[in-house]
Amino acid sequence: MSRDDQPEVNQCGCGGAGGGANGSAAGETVEGSGLTYAEAGVDIEAGDRAVRLIKEDVESTHIPGVLGSLGGFAALYEMPPGMKQPVLVTATDGVGTKLLVAQEAGKLNTVGIDLVAMSVNDVLTVGGSPILFLDYIATGRLVPEEIAEIVSGVARGCREAGCALVGGETAEMPGLYAPKEFDLAGFCVGLAEKEQLVDGSKIVEGDIVIGLASSGLHSNGFSLVRRVLEANQCCLDDKFPHFGETISYTLLQPTRIYVNGVWSVLEKGVPVHGMAHVTGGGIGGNLSRVVPDGLSARLHFDNWKVPKVFRAIQHLGDIDDTEMFRTFNMGVGFVVVVPFESAEYTAKLLQRGGEEPMYLGSIVRGEEPVSLEGIL
Repeated sequence: MSRDDQPEVNQCGCGGAGGGANGSAAGETVEGSGLTYAEAGVDIEAGDRAVRLIKEDVESTHIPGVLGSLGGFAALYEMPPGMKQPVLVTATDGVGTKLLVAQEAGKLNTVGIDLVAMSVNDVLTVGGSPILFLDYIATGRLVPEEIAEIVSGVARGCREAGCALVGGETAEMPGLYAPKEFDLAGFCVGLAEKEQLVDGSKIVEGDIVIGLASSGLHSNGFSLVRRVLEANQCCLDDKFPHFGETISYTLLQPTRIYVNGVWSVLEKGVPVHGMAHVTGGGIGGNLSRVVPDGLSARLHFDNWKVPKVFRAIQHLGDIDDTEMFRTFNMGVGFVVVVPFESAEYTAKLLQRGGEEPMYLGSIVRGEEPVSLEGIL
């Protein structure tokens, strides 16, 4: 697992390499100006210290099949025996402007969980089991303790999802990022049997749509949330109207990881016809990606309770229901579509797996892929 800083290109003089009044002839020895990489803003020693700080967290995620250890140029994974037609499933994502809330609040140990969740939940939608995860952290100034705090969240998310954190890169890029700024990207590799892939093609009229409760906003809609807070002059230490949690605590609840709950269904051989991870675009925008042409997921808004945080944001921003439902998950973070006769058993398995299942509606004939009764 490599965590080197990004190299920079050095140029001499305005006229390009090897030219200009201050240039030197090829092979000529030049006295140094005394500048160092650290003085240019890249601290290699801090990067090495960050690696030492995260070593234990990274190794705590390793699973059977992972070869090698922290520090190599590439990660290795040995495919498990016994699979007939193994298919690799991949996904990548970030955390978005939720990072700005974490930076302002000075709480960095949850955004790593978000980073893992956004990708592993995507891998899960096709019946993939997450096995490997890699992260990328770019920052203006590398602070080893902050990197360790972020990666501790990544490792926690990986342990919850059952995948190994096998690679990563920490790039210190002064000038591109301000000293206290950073960005995250995550990459997940999953594994599935080809004959057990779930793509929505088996969804038929009469199937039942089951929603799994979210843990809050997850990692979408934060540009709108931050605009609403700014317009109302709300501070992160303030409490949301009508309930007692601080804004920072509520907004930084990490994205729920659905791997264990959903796999408790898949492992029992339940005929799951379709799944969707509810991210940007809301329930309608994501479930529509797996509903076949000519069918419609008719969902009933009164079948679930919208968490208070969404109503608080809606009230503060004077946002209509249509905009809320196409921006936020509104309390439903993942959707599973199963045959009518399997719905009750599926709900019980999901509950045993630690999820909160809700009957959202059913599949009917129609031209609109998703219809939210009473909303859209």
